[in-house]
Amino acid sequence: MLKCDFQYQHAGFNLNVELDMQQQLLGIVGASGCGKSTLLKNIVGLLKPTQGQIHFQQQILFDHQQNIHVAMHQRKIALIFQNALLFPHMNVQQNLHYAEKLVSKSERKFQFEEVVELLELKPLIQRKAHQLSGGEAQRVSIGRALLSSPNLLLLDEPLTGLDTHLKQQILPFLKRMKDELDLPMIYVTHHLEELEYLEAETVQLNQGRLQTVPKLERI
Repeated sequence: MLKCDFQYQHAGFNLNVELDMQQQLLGIVGASGCGKSTLLKNIVGLLKPTQGQIHFQQQILFDHQQNIHVAMHQRKIALIFQNALLFPHMNVQQNLHYAEKLVSKSERKFQFEEVVELLELKPLIQRKAHQLSGGEAQRVSIGRALLSSPNLLLLDEPLTGLDTHLKQQILPFLKRMKDELDLPMIYVTHHLEELEYLEAETVQLNQGRLQTVPKLERI
């Protein structure tokens, strides 16, 4: 599915990462500042590795030796940031349709009504971004990412900055996405309990290396 073996720069250091993802949901944990977000940005194409290769679904996304670097908008990978980056001049419905219009009808993986129902967005559909709580805005951000019809969804600490109540609201939606959608996801966080709830296979990013987290440490 996703196979990476590349070197990238983070905080002045060169990190070497090897990743062979075959499961639907992979969790990545690690201390703040260890390079988790930078790793995702290299996979999605916001940043360019200094060496190595990235392969996804039989396609070469990056190969340093062959001078291949597929543009971000051609990778069909969506990245959800810590803060919901919604268009402030659009209401929720318009934000969602914006992503949907970028994909031809024949290539759409998810339907508008399906996403609205899955994330329970119908009561919010006419609100502007400033009228949403942090948790509501993040749900809209997730919905917009789904409507872009990605083949891979990257979540970069999507619950950071939300209080416990809002986290408890959003986690069930993420669990439903895992259980009901045929969509591979990588979920980055430094809270193991989120990955436990989602029943994700988990690895730890430590000094540029991804290491399996023993189950005894995940209780």
